[in-house]
Amino acid sequence: MASKKSSGMFSKRTILPGSEKAALVHPAAEDVTPPRLTPVTVSVIVKRKTPLKASHRSGKERLTHAQYRKEHAADPAAVKLVKAFAKEFDLKIDPDTPGPERRTILLTGTVDQMQKAFGTTLSHKKVDGVTYRVREGSIEIPTALSGSVVAVLGLDNRPQAKPHFRIAGEAGAATADAVQQEGFARPHASGSVSYTPIQVAELYQFPAKASAAGQTIGIIELGGGYKKADITAYFKSLGVKAPKVTAVLVDKAKNKPTNANSADGEVLLDIEVAGAVAPGANIVVYFTPNTDQGFVDAISTAVHDTKNKPSVISISWGAPEVQWTAQSMNALDAACQSAAALGITITVASGDNGSTDGVTDGANHVDFPASSPHVLGCGGTNLQGSGSTINSETVWNALPSGGASGGGVSNFFPLPSWQSGAGVPKPTVAAGGRGVPDVAGDADPATGYEVRVDGANYVFGGTSAVAPLWAGLIALANAQNGTSAGFLQTALYSAKGKAAFRDITQGDNPAFQAGTGWDGCTGLGSPIAPQIISLIKPATTSGKKVATKVAKKSTKKIVAVKK
Repeated sequence: MASKKSSGMFSKRTILPGSEKAALVHPAAEDVTPPRLTPVTVSVIVKRKTPLKASHRSGKERLTHAQYRKEHAADPAAVKLVKAFAKEFDLKIDPDTPGPERRTILLTGTVDQMQKAFGTTLSHKKVDGVTYRVREGSIEIPTALSGSVVAVLGLDNRPQAKPHFRIAGEAGAATADAVQQEGFARPHASGSVSYTPIQVAELYQFPAKASAAGQTIGIIELGGGYKKADITAYFKSLGVKAPKVTAVLVDKAKNKPTNANSADGEVLLDIEVAGAVAPGANIVVYFTPNTDQGFVDAISTAVHDTKNKPSVISISWGAPEVQWTAQSMNALDAACQSAAALGITITVASGDNGSTDGVTDGANHVDFPASSPHVLGCGGTNLQGSGSTINSETVWNALPSGGASGGGVSNFFPLPSWQSGAGVPKPTVAAGGRGVPDVAGDADPATGYEVRVDGANYVFGGTSAVAPLWAGLIALANAQNGTSAGFLQTALYSAKGKAAFRDITQGDNPAFQAGTGWDGCTGLGSPIAPQIISLIKPATTSGKKVATKVAKKSTKKIVAVKK
């Protein structure tokens, strides 16, 4: 669908690689007359000025934010092209367009303008009473933009991901049934035991009375909200000082708490687990719309947040790889690569639907973004113990109705070098190979976490709890080690890493069986916290220190010349 105005350099079209989107299949979907004049804002992501080196992506060579912005921000020529393209198609540069380090240009226009600009058709469908803007097929961009534009997100605003939490027991059944209608959790069979996050931390030998003061834990949320009264009451019940919690709103999202029938459960679970196991840490919650655009924008916002400066980011949302477009996965993974280069760790829940990840095609699937090779994928266990003694720990598997640890082999991301000796099974698609998860922790609602949501107490499980648990441990490590851990996998998968894990050798999920070493249920295992803290202390020097050393050497040379 070419524009009548299109001429010259923007007249020839090409398909944007990876933009193909499957048709909406929903028995209750109703066609709705599209609101042609309603403004639509898309995120156009452009290439970097200079690609990140492998040493940056693996965290071996860290960059300061200033170094990153100077060398790896948006390519100026690409930005110039996109601005000319926007003018050609009467699209406006949104005033909220972020700095060049985000490589994102926000363009706003009507539905008609967007269709002409991106060679696509946008329809509107009502599903369960909510109207969504739907894009199917590919995006066409002017050939002049080919190679400069790597993703166009936001034309379709259907929900992209689900939170990975589950509510335990009969007390949560009514709530969970209501939440499930929104695509969230199912109740587990009546829970047999529950712990506070502090008790889980004690079982994993988190250092007693340790403080994460000076650290900031970022949390990505695609819905829901929190009430300060819940946080105050919860931490008072634990006898722990409540953390400072700040909301950062991305893409016009809101901190919008409603009731326990919403994603509030995810938000409070993340805050309460992270805050309880890493006392003293500040927590920043990045709220964003539940779209691929919102997800990518929130992560890149957190990674480049030089005001709050999170050293670790926790994500408990995701969806099967097959439910993402390639451009979305590549764009989100690129944001995670930036985190690795800047010394920021990202922990991600591996999903709660076992080896199929809830897909009913008879094949195995893994959850994204847990499958990104630049994040720490977090699987789930059933944890039995008291005090500091673990009596047993097995793979969380309460299928068919109670959930199980997500894990397996990516069909999108290849096997990383640091995982080459881990014994990851071969992928079913040649392009894949990355094994999921990397690590594990208590996730079974039958051995779940005591949390407070919207004025009521529940027991929650799911791999949603494991991501903030590991984020809290990493924040403690960062405080104790005096530097951020950054990209962890090279250290975790090293020979020295074996002593830092409790190897989970019993259970399945069900396609993958637990065993000695890495497995597709629980990764390397659950943490032995003191050894993890020692293991992940970086041996590399940050870009800032490198720059300082270079400056000192230069000064010495100058002084020598003067003498």
